Amino acid sequence: MLTVYNTMTRKKEEFHPLRAGEVSIYCCGVTPYNDPHIGNARPFVTWDVIRRYLARKGYAVRYIQNFTDVDDKIINAANREGVTWKEISDRYIAAYFKAMDALNVRRADVFPRVSETMEDIIRMIETLIARGYAYVTEAGDVYYRVEAFAHYGRLSGRSLEDMEAGARVEVNETKEHPMDFALWKAAKLGEPSWESPWGAGRPGWHIECSAMSVKYLGEVFDFHGGGNDLIFPHHENEIAQAEPCIDGDEKFARYWLHNGFITIDNEKMSKSKNNFFTVKDILKEFPGEVIRFFILQTHYRSPLDFSDERLREAQTALERLRNANAVIADLAKHEGASDTAAELAAQAETFLRDFDAAMDDDFNTALAISQMFGLAKEINRYHQEVERGVAFDAANFKKAADAYHAMAEIIGIFEQEEAAADDGLVDALMELIIGIRQEARAAKNWAVADKIRDGLKEAGVVLEDTPTGVRWKRA
Repeated sequence: MLTVYNTMTRKKEEFHPLRAGEVSIYCCGVTPYNDPHIGNARPFVTWDVIRRYLARKGYAVRYIQNFTDVDDKIINAANREGVTWKEISDRYIAAYFKAMDALNVRRADVFPRVSETMEDIIRMIETLIARGYAYVTEAGDVYYRVEAFAHYGRLSGRSLEDMEAGARVEVNETKEHPMDFALWKAAKLGEPSWESPWGAGRPGWHIECSAMSVKYLGEVFDFHGGGNDLIFPHHENEIAQAEPCIDGDEKFARYWLHNGFITIDNEKMSKSKNNFFTVKDILKEFPGEVIRFFILQTHYRSPLDFSDERLREAQTALERLRNANAVIADLAKHEGASDTAAELAAQAETFLRDFDAAMDDDFNTALAISQMFGLAKEINRYHQEVERGVAFDAANFKKAADAYHAMAEIIGIFEQEEAAADDGLVDALMELIIGIRQEARAAKNWAVADKIRDGLKEAGVVLEDTPTGVRWKRA
């Protein structure tokens, strides 16, 4: 049985999906105004593993992750560079995808953008106003009325009185309460704006995710995730906005999961503190798979201190797992009928069962990875026995290999090197085909040469004659 730590209840709970056989997930994405740093990457690597594991358990997973492409930081960056806000957001959305591809993070089912969800945002604000949870100022701003929502502070475990007493809130006489927050900001000169019933303007940060999650997952869905820093005010405010718009007993997200910070010298990594390392810069020194493995060696809720030394340790550890994978590839070429790997197959079954048990315990990747190391050790031991002359047992060894690869698929390792190996195989095959065609041309066997060329074209491969020889490319 899968159990997860629910921030809302502050305890581990058994997971029961809203709909049998399906899981719906919303994770808050990036504000694309700069290259993503490794702290930004942690939730997306975490949710990538969670999605993979839920799929292994047989669930059909729908995963939504937004881009906050309208924001003060984007506008400020655009003004500094003398470009449009859209140029900034498009540039860094592309940078995000490049970084996540390097970390082997699979794409979301939908990546909604704030700028493309404006009608839904405005509709939700209209509902909040109509139901007494929001009000319009003379200037055309719209604020959420926190005192109207009885459960405000439930997620973060704070009372409204404590928030007000401890907050450093700028005095704003247009607000009814100091903790009221903006749903809609009236247009300002030089800023992007959209028409609304309250005049031109743009949405506040929090309403955006409420509207996008409901649009793509429905009024009630399974998981909502993000970093610990989003618990308050962002996720607290999302709940306050969404629940009053939903009729029925069950409302909005059912399980709230939050990952810990990545720190440097035990201080949270952040762009505002300028103590961050971008994924792009780290990739100059370490492969993306190492960065991914570094993140997953620690349970997602625990803080993770970043350093080059820790990355090197992760690289060394990952190399041990890679070596076992190379052993599997080597032994898979052999045939043999015996029962010498029967014990290994039984051990593999146990390791995989314990791997699943670790993942069932609030997605404990650190413990799950330890099962991979255990199986890797036994695979290496069996390899040594075969090298010493023990008869190879292909059938049972395949069971062990399959278990190892099942674990690797969840952790998301070996896939890039397998893709590279596939590319190498394609290159070798294309060189062989081109060589055969060249021989046919030299022998004036034009029919064969043309058949090869036309067949490759149908397969999406184009041949180009150059002064240095024939090149091929995908059409």
